[in-house]
Amino acid sequence: MKRTRVGVIAATVFLLATVASAQKPDFSGTWALDPASAAAAGGAGGHNALGNGPATVKQTADALTITRTMGDDTVTLTYKLDGSDSRNMMEGPAGQPADSMSNVKWDGSKLTIVTKQEVGGRLAESTEVWSVQGSTLTVETSTARGTQKLVYKK
Repeated sequence: MKRTRVGVIAATVFLLATVASAQKPDFSGTWALDPASAAAAGGAGGHNALGNGPATVKQTADALTITRTMGDDTVTLTYKLDGSDSRNMMEGPAGQPADSMSNVKWDGSKLTIVTKQEVGGRLAESTEVWSVQGSTLTVETSTARGTQKLVYKK
């Protein structure tokens, strides 16, 4: 009876660990902005870490790294997945580089990136919520100007 109880407990712990790890998807891949999504957003394009795409995302247990091309420049952003702050140089007003601080948190199968950046002498904040289903990545970005939902395809 004692062995049965230990076996049931061990199986439960294994099952819970498997379910918990299954809730965190892998966002890795090369993502391109779906033109229909950009049109639905008013033609604004990608105002988030992925931009207008294509962007390459690499995810490890510790970090999410996004590499994309902006004009002639290659931009790489790295976000720590352990809840600590991540510092990146992003594009600010008039295309000028701007220092940003981001924090990433998991909410079940969704990834939330909160970024703070000084813009024109004031602090701007944006929140991106990433979710993936198959070969479709949805990024919902909220700023003081509103919310934009964009879809990317692998």
